[in-house]
Amino acid sequence: MNRVVLITGASRGIGAAIARDFAKKQDIVVLNYCHSQAQAESLQRELEEQGREALAIQADVSKESDVQRMVDCILNRYGRIDVLVNNAAISLDDEFENHTVKNFQKILSVNLIGPFLVSKYVSFSMLKQQKGVIINISSNNGIDCYSPISLDYDASKAGVISLTHDLALACAPYIRVVAVAPGWTRTESVLEALPEFLEQEREKILLERFAHPEEIAKVVTFLASDDASYINGEVIRVDGGIK
Repeated sequence: MNRVVLITGASRGIGAAIARDFAKKQDIVVLNYCHSQAQAESLQRELEEQGREALAIQADVSKESDVQRMVDCILNRYGRIDVLVNNAAISLDDEFENHTVKNFQKILSVNLIGPFLVSKYVSFSMLKQQKGVIINISSNNGIDCYSPISLDYDASKAGVISLTHDLALACAPYIRVVAVAPGWTRTESVLEALPEFLEQEREKILLERFAHPEEIAKVVTFLASDDASYINGEVIRVDGGIK
């Protein structure tokens, strides 16, 4: 039976790569987006043209009513959610003195409260079927690659790691909960940064390059598979090694 996989923030970047990799495995892919409707629907058409089943659905993961509506819609259509990938995230990098409470709260609402809310409502269904996998996308920024310009983002991703450990406890023994912590990845938003800054960051990586989104996606789909059936409550770092 094909699995039903919900990926938040799936319209582009790592989220889209994750969606494509699950689709290759014949899974039904639900593409959550907040604002990027055209991109999400384009990805849905792309997958459908390849003979895969996909559904683009709008929801702001920081809003509980949106999350409830999204989960209800998926359950009404497919009857279950087998895998959840909490990928949706934003960043608002700025100099330390320019960070504001408003922006800090916005980062936390999407990057940390969002995974909590989606996990909460999806887990209700998973616990009923006594099976499921939740994969949270954190970052090596949440472990030890700190940057004052990203202090709110760093804090949110550290929080995702803590959330992962707590969810693994709360959802045991039926739901596996793991986190993936990517480093620099060649997404559209990353490549918009200044070339000299990107070069400085590249030089810190043992493999001397940024990851391709597909490399992160393959780790995620592996962790969702039966081949990873005894990996639980862990954080898998995927950053090429840091000097």
